[in-house]
Amino acid sequence: MKTERYVTVSGQSVAEYTEKRSRFIAAVCHCETEEEAVSFINSVRAKHRDARHNCYAYSVLNGTLKRFSDDGEPHGTAGKPMLDIIDGEGLCNVCAVVTRYFGGVLLGTGGLVRAYSKSLKDAAAAAERAVMIPCTVFSALCDYTDSARLLKLVSDAGGTVENTEYTDKVKLTFFIEKSKSREFLLKLKEIFCARITAEEIKTELKSAGEK
Repeated sequence: MKTERYVTVSGQSVAEYTEKRSRFIAAVCHCETEEEAVSFINSVRAKHRDARHNCYAYSVLNGTLKRFSDDGEPHGTAGKPMLDIIDGEGLCNVCAVVTRYFGGVLLGTGGLVRAYSKSLKDAAAAAERAVMIPCTVFSALCDYTDSARLLKLVSDAGGTVENTEYTDKVKLTFFIEKSKSREFLLKLKEIFCARITAEEIKTELKSAGEK
Protein backbone atom coordinates (compact mmCIF):
# COMPACT_ATOMS: atom_id res chain seq x y z
CA MET A 1 0.00 0.00 0.00
CA LYS A 2 1.21 3.48 -0.84
CA THR A 3 2.03 5.86 1.98
CA GLU A 4 1.51 9.14 0.16
CA ARG A 5 -0.62 12.13 1.16
CA TYR A 6 -4.18 11.87 -0.09
CA VAL A 7 -7.63 13.39 0.43
CA THR A 8 -10.68 11.37 1.47
CA VAL A 9 -14.08 11.94 3.05
CA SER A 10 -14.74 11.67 6.76
CA GLY A 11 -17.69 9.43 7.61
CA GLN A 12 -20.70 9.47 5.28
CA SER A 13 -22.77 12.01 3.37
CA VAL A 14 -25.98 11.80 1.32
CA ALA A 15 -27.52 14.01 -1.36
CA GLU A 16 -30.68 13.64 -3.43
CA TYR A 17 -31.44 14.88 -6.94
CA THR A 18 -34.64 14.57 -9.00
CA GLU A 19 -34.73 14.52 -12.79
CA LYS A 20 -38.04 13.97 -14.66
CA ARG A 21 -39.56 12.26 -11.61
CA SER A 22 -36.61 9.84 -11.20
CA ARG A 23 -35.02 10.15 -7.75
CA PHE A 24 -31.25 9.80 -7.50
CA ILE A 25 -29.96 9.32 -3.95
CA ALA A 26 -26.17 9.47 -3.68
CA ALA A 27 -24.34 8.15 -0.62
CA VAL A 28 -20.59 8.56 -0.08
CA CYS A 29 -18.59 6.78 2.59
CA HIS A 30 -14.97 6.53 3.70
CA CYS A 31 -13.70 2.99 3.04
CA GLU A 32 -10.12 1.76 3.38
CA THR A 33 -10.46 -1.68 1.74
CA GLU A 34 -12.54 -3.47 -0.88
CA GLU A 35 -14.24 -5.44 1.91
CA GLU A 36 -15.38 -2.21 3.54
CA ALA A 37 -16.60 -0.87 0.19
CA VAL A 38 -18.59 -4.03 -0.56
CA SER A 39 -20.10 -3.92 2.93
CA PHE A 40 -21.21 -0.31 2.38
CA ILE A 41 -22.67 -1.15 -1.06
CA ASN A 42 -24.63 -4.06 0.43
CA SER A 43 -25.96 -1.87 3.25
CA VAL A 44 -27.26 0.70 0.75
CA ARG A 45 -28.78 -2.05 -1.39
CA ALA A 46 -30.57 -3.45 1.67
CA LYS A 47 -31.88 0.01 2.58
CA HIS A 48 -33.12 0.64 -0.97
CA ARG A 49 -34.04 -2.90 -1.98
CA ASP A 50 -37.16 -1.59 -3.75
CA ALA A 51 -35.12 0.70 -6.05
CA ARG A 52 -34.53 -0.23 -9.67
CA HIS A 53 -30.79 0.53 -9.61
CA ASN A 54 -28.02 0.84 -7.00
CA CYS A 55 -24.97 1.84 -9.03
CA TYR A 56 -21.59 2.17 -7.38
CA ALA A 57 -17.98 3.22 -7.76
CA TYR A 58 -15.09 3.02 -5.34
CA SER A 59 -11.41 3.83 -5.06
CA VAL A 60 -9.71 2.09 -2.12
CA LEU A 61 -6.28 0.97 -0.89
CA ASN A 62 -5.12 4.58 -1.34
CA GLY A 63 -6.34 4.64 -4.93
CA THR A 64 -4.65 1.42 -6.10
CA LEU A 65 -7.95 -0.50 -6.51
CA LYS A 66 -10.91 0.95 -8.40
CA ARG A 67 -14.20 -0.67 -9.36
CA PHE A 68 -17.60 0.47 -10.66
CA SER A 69 -20.95 -0.94 -11.75
CA ASP A 70 -23.88 0.35 -13.83
CA ASP A 71 -26.22 -2.13 -12.08
CA GLY A 72 -28.48 -2.57 -15.09
CA GLU A 73 -28.29 0.97 -16.45
CA PRO A 74 -27.00 1.34 -20.05
CA HIS A 75 -23.26 0.72 -20.25
CA GLY A 76 -21.16 3.72 -19.31
CA THR A 77 -24.01 5.86 -17.99
CA ALA A 78 -23.55 5.44 -14.22
CA GLY A 79 -20.59 3.60 -12.71
CA LYS A 80 -17.81 5.08 -14.85
CA PRO A 81 -19.11 8.67 -14.61
CA MET A 82 -19.31 8.18 -10.83
CA LEU A 83 -15.70 7.00 -10.69
CA ASP A 84 -14.74 9.99 -12.83
CA ILE A 85 -16.32 12.27 -10.19
CA ILE A 86 -14.35 10.56 -7.40
CA ASP A 87 -11.10 10.92 -9.35
CA GLY A 88 -11.95 14.44 -10.48
CA GLU A 89 -12.52 15.52 -6.87
CA GLY A 90 -9.08 14.13 -6.01
CA LEU A 91 -10.54 11.61 -3.57
CA CYS A 92 -9.53 8.07 -2.67
CA ASN A 93 -10.47 5.52 0.00
CA VAL A 94 -14.03 6.39 -0.94
CA CYS A 95 -17.07 4.36 -1.96
CA ALA A 96 -20.12 5.93 -3.59
CA VAL A 97 -23.53 4.40 -4.29
CA VAL A 98 -26.23 6.19 -6.27
CA THR A 99 -29.72 4.72 -5.92
CA ARG A 100 -32.27 5.43 -8.65
CA TYR A 101 -36.02 5.22 -8.19
CA PHE A 102 -37.39 5.25 -11.74
CA GLY A 103 -39.97 7.96 -12.37
CA GLY A 104 -41.48 6.56 -15.54
CA VAL A 105 -39.71 8.87 -18.00
CA LEU A 106 -36.64 7.70 -19.91
CA LEU A 107 -33.69 10.09 -19.58
CA GLY A 108 -31.48 8.83 -22.41
CA THR A 109 -27.79 8.09 -22.03
CA GLY A 110 -26.75 11.73 -21.75
CA GLY A 111 -29.44 12.44 -19.17
CA LEU A 112 -28.40 9.45 -17.08
CA VAL A 113 -24.75 10.49 -17.09
CA ARG A 114 -25.68 14.00 -15.99
CA ALA A 115 -28.06 12.79 -13.28
CA TYR A 116 -25.68 10.23 -11.75
CA SER A 117 -22.80 12.71 -11.92
CA LYS A 118 -24.84 15.58 -10.45
CA SER A 119 -26.16 13.59 -7.49
CA LEU A 120 -22.73 12.22 -6.60
CA LYS A 121 -21.06 15.61 -7.02
CA ASP A 122 -23.58 17.08 -4.56
CA ALA A 123 -22.92 14.30 -2.03
CA ALA A 124 -19.15 14.74 -2.38
CA ALA A 125 -19.50 18.50 -1.90
CA ALA A 126 -21.48 17.93 1.30
CA ALA A 127 -18.93 15.49 2.72
CA GLU A 128 -16.34 16.59 5.25
CA ARG A 129 -12.86 16.20 3.77
CA ALA A 130 -9.89 14.67 5.56
CA VAL A 131 -6.28 15.07 4.43
CA MET A 132 -4.26 11.95 5.22
CA ILE A 133 -0.50 12.44 5.60
CA PRO A 134 2.35 9.96 6.14
CA CYS A 135 3.55 10.07 9.74
CA THR A 136 6.30 8.33 11.66
CA VAL A 137 5.27 6.63 14.90
CA PHE A 138 7.93 6.82 17.61
CA SER A 139 8.46 5.35 21.06
CA ALA A 140 10.63 7.14 23.63
CA LEU A 141 11.58 6.40 27.24
CA CYS A 142 12.47 9.19 29.65
CA ASP A 143 12.75 10.09 33.33
CA TYR A 144 9.81 11.82 34.99
CA THR A 145 11.89 15.00 35.26
CA ASP A 146 12.31 15.08 31.46
CA SER A 147 8.75 14.17 30.48
CA ALA A 148 7.37 17.74 30.36
CA ARG A 149 10.20 18.92 28.08
CA LEU A 150 9.79 15.88 25.84
CA LEU A 151 6.04 16.46 25.56
CA LYS A 152 6.67 20.09 24.61
CA LEU A 153 9.18 19.03 21.97
CA VAL A 154 6.64 16.63 20.45
CA SER A 155 3.97 19.34 20.51
CA ASP A 156 6.29 21.95 18.96
CA ALA A 157 6.97 19.50 16.11
CA GLY A 158 3.23 19.23 15.47
CA GLY A 159 3.18 15.70 16.86
CA THR A 160 0.47 13.87 18.78
CA VAL A 161 0.93 11.53 21.75
CA GLU A 162 -1.04 8.30 21.29
CA ASN A 163 -0.14 6.52 24.53
CA THR A 164 1.69 7.16 27.82
CA GLU A 165 2.92 4.44 30.20
CA TYR A 166 4.13 5.19 33.73
CA THR A 167 6.49 2.76 35.43
CA ASP A 168 9.87 3.66 36.91
CA LYS A 169 10.13 5.82 33.77
CA VAL A 170 7.72 7.45 31.33
CA LYS A 171 7.20 5.78 27.96
CA LEU A 172 5.61 7.89 25.23
CA THR A 173 4.24 6.63 21.93
CA PHE A 174 3.64 9.48 19.51
CA PHE A 175 3.52 10.32 15.82
CA ILE A 176 5.02 13.16 13.82
CA GLU A 177 4.57 14.07 10.17
CA LYS A 178 7.21 12.13 8.25
CA SER A 179 8.59 15.26 6.59
CA LYS A 180 9.30 16.73 10.04
CA SER A 181 10.77 13.58 11.62
CA ARG A 182 14.42 14.27 10.81
CA GLU A 183 14.28 17.78 12.27
CA PHE A 184 12.57 16.42 15.39
CA LEU A 185 15.29 13.80 15.94
CA LEU A 186 18.02 16.43 15.60
CA LYS A 187 16.33 18.66 18.19
CA LEU A 188 15.78 15.69 20.49
CA LYS A 189 19.49 14.90 20.41
CA GLU A 190 20.43 18.55 20.89
CA ILE A 191 18.10 19.23 23.83
CA PHE A 192 18.73 16.02 25.75
CA CYS A 193 22.36 15.52 24.70
CA ALA A 194 21.50 12.02 23.41
CA ARG A 195 20.17 10.94 26.84
CA ILE A 196 16.80 10.26 25.24
CA THR A 197 16.38 8.49 21.93
CA ALA A 198 13.22 7.91 19.89
CA GLU A 199 12.71 4.50 18.32
CA GLU A 200 10.91 4.52 14.98
CA ILE A 201 8.10 1.94 15.14
CA LYS A 202 6.36 2.35 11.79
CA THR A 203 5.11 4.77 9.15
CA GLU A 204 1.37 5.14 8.71
CA LEU A 205 -1.17 7.58 7.36
CA LYS A 206 -2.91 9.90 9.81
CA SER A 207 -5.53 12.58 9.38
CA ALA A 208 -4.08 16.07 9.32
CA GLY A 209 -6.69 17.01 11.92
CA GLU A 210 -6.13 13.98 14.13
CA LYS A 211 -5.26 14.87 17.70
